Amino acid sequence: MDLGLRFTVDGPVARVVLDRPEVRNAQTPAMWSALADFGTSLPPEVRVVVVSGEGPSFSAGLDRRLIMGDNDLGQEPLLTLGAKPTAEVYELIAGFQAGFSWLRRPEIISIAAVQGHAVGAGFQLALACDLRVVTPDARFSMREPALGLVPDLGGTQPLVQLVGYSRALELCATSRWVEAAEAKEIGLANIVVPAEELEGTVKDLSDALLGPLPGAIRETKALLLGAADRSYEDQLKAEREAQERRLKQLLAALNG
Repeated sequence: MDLGLRFTVDGPVARVVLDRPEVRNAQTPAMWSALADFGTSLPPEVRVVVVSGEGPSFSAGLDRRLIMGDNDLGQEPLLTLGAKPTAEVYELIAGFQAGFSWLRRPEIISIAAVQGHAVGAGFQLALACDLRVVTPDARFSMREPALGLVPDLGGTQPLVQLVGYSRALELCATSRWVEAAEAKEIGLANIVVPAEELEGTVKDLSDALLGPLPGAIRETKALLLGAADRSYEDQLKAEREAQERRLKQLLAALNG
């Protein structure tokens, strides 16, 4: 079955392409399951993952046909989850989240190449990535609250980490559009580049990320991911422990 995804692995770089341009790369739970499977099966040599969308949009979010009622996709409407037992709902949503959360793993650095719309689940997929390279026409919006739902694909924590609680609440509660220039200004985007330079910029960034030793990047990403949840003293302790592991591994490599 064509899920609307393309996966490739080329040495240390893996690529995920949302490939449903006819519906602006709208997403389905089946796609989230395939994303989770791809993340689980990544070869250990992969260090960078690039996520992009085919056509003029990154992703318009959840396919609206899956919100309620019958659809021609052969998948269960989202609102029917409300009739299921609590434990089953939790399990299903945890499965959805797994399609996004692997992009945060310390052993990889993930890059979202965003053009056009990044809405709802599309916004959360971009937020799941460590870095976001966007084009001037990129537009972000957290649409879930406008539909009576909450963002539940792992997007709330990175959003707060990037823009702060107050701004994150405003963006979610209003579901307003954030254009590329504002995204760069408030920290959602790392860089804004012309559309014709998007691929080359992501390639240059990927190459730069592959320069340092993978163990050092893995430990550093883990330190940064956990920094907000630790006291300063605990962060210093975590740095000591990480550095001790690196020193031992480097010495073992020299003597190996």
